[in-house]
Amino acid sequence: MGEGGCRPLGFLLGLPFALVALVLSLVGAVIWVLGAVLSCLCPCCICCGGIANMAVSLVKLPIKVLRWFIDQIPC
Repeated sequence: MGEGGCRPLGFLLGLPFALVALVLSLVGAVIWVLGAVLSCLCPCCICCGGIANMAVSLVKLPIKVLRWFIDQIPC
């Protein structure tokens, strides 16, 4: 096998975890939209900014999970 030959296997093994992370990212997108609307309606709510930042990290979660899982596969 060439260099990185086992990486597709790691990708396939990580797919179930990525699907769970995808569901969490959809929840994060909804929270992000709600936080953005709340911060526009009431700018004094400082917690809405923190909630929006947490939601953005949830949206990025599927890619992070796949990269982490692929990096754990030794070649």
